[in-house]
Amino acid sequence: MNEDFKLTIELVPSSLWWMNPRKSMKQSQWDKLRKQVYQQYNNTCGICGATGVRLNCHERWAYSIVDGVGTQKLIGFIALCDLCHHVKHIGYAGILAQRGQLDFEKVVEHFMRVNQCTREAYEEHYRAAFAEWNERNMLPWEADWGKYQHFMPKEE
Repeated sequence: MNEDFKLTIELVPSSLWWMNPRKSMKQSQWDKLRKQVYQQYNNTCGICGATGVRLNCHERWAYSIVDGVGTQKLIGFIALCDLCHHVKHIGYAGILAQRGQLDFEKVVEHFMRVNQCTREAYEEHYRAAFAEWNERNMLPWEADWGKYQHFMPKEE
């Protein structure tokens, strides 16, 4: 995949869908954390620099594979505008577009504008992201909350 892109597609292995801090933390903890992230980014999208827009607190993950088992480790958070967030979750954006809830072409145009690239470069990146996702889905995965473990509910 193109390492020079500011905005990239990030596809989470399907076995880890819906396993995220927003769903796992108490709502009050999540609200506090996301507001801190927005403040850290001066209420600006951390990728495209958009201001005066609704922001999303997006998790940043690192992926590793050891002995045939994948680990998705939470390494931080970033404030993203809706369009950058839709690019990150392009698979879900496609579902929203099929339902008539999102103009997918606007998401693609945003990717190309932010990365100053062609449609062909976008399509190549899209194909590579899904190829990587398909490979990852062949493995078992576990989540590592990293330094954010203290926010997660205690397992009994």
